[in-house]
Amino acid sequence: MSDLMSYLFETNAIRFCEENKPFWYTSGKIGPYFINTHFVYGNEKDATQLLSFIDECLADKLTLPERVFEKVLKQYQTNEIYKTVIDTMVQYIQDNIDISEIDYISGGERRDWFFSNMIAYILNKPHLSIYKDLSVVESDCNFMITNSISSLSGKRVLHIADLITVASSYIRAWIPAVTNLGAQICWSCVVVDRMQGGKEKIEAEGVKSLSLVQVDKNLFERALDLNIINEAQVSMLNDFFENPDESMKQFLINHPEFLEHSLNADEKTRKRAQLLIDSNLYGLN
Repeated sequence: MSDLMSYLFETNAIRFCEENKPFWYTSGKIGPYFINTHFVYGNEKDATQLLSFIDECLADKLTLPERVFEKVLKQYQTNEIYKTVIDTMVQYIQDNIDISEIDYISGGERRDWFFSNMIAYILNKPHLSIYKDLSVVESDCNFMITNSISSLSGKRVLHIADLITVASSYIRAWIPAVTNLGAQICWSCVVVDRMQGGKEKIEAEGVKSLSLVQVDKNLFERALDLNIINEAQVSMLNDFFENPDESMKQFLINHPEFLEHSLNADEKTRKRAQLLIDSNLYGLN
């Protein structure tokens, strides 16, 4: 796991903000770290290219799984970081689940496929590609044959994902899509758990939740030990971990210049700052 932790930092899959310069999130809120788990595909460039490739393939749901698998297999064979991450996930799954009980590996559109395809191949399990519209296609473990399916009565599924936050994708799409086929997601394994309630939500749905890395105080201390962040940054991270909204509200009160500067920054930042104000996200109005 120590290699995986290092790779998350090395590839910028987890980035911590500079002191007193939290990141802007799409929601209009702010926070002291940003996570792009798919960067452990090897690096940001390769991950971005694969994501673009997936977008190009989405028009044909039956050919997409094989085309994506060819890409990830080549990366697994040539990129040490990605290979280590996949091998670590596979070992973790084998240590925590009776593999003989798993009928299918599933992954959801789009970033899950960075991980689920290779794990299905290595564990010799058929793969379910779940799309955002809740449609599902089935591939054999080698991704040579892909078919549409309408029933998987009684089958037990392990879902692989890059990240779990509040589990909105699980609740909205992945679990219902599998349930609609008469099957059940019994397990979930993710690279990173942001520790924001997702684990509890899916476990309430009967899904055992596994994660290799948890974004918590231990992670922050590890980053401090590696001199990636300083004590002031750790303090901000710990406050955010304890109470995200209250800590960022207090930050904005203590640093009014941050919001002022953001409103005069680039267009993307300006829009997010305006969203914070217009929606009164921190109750500051």
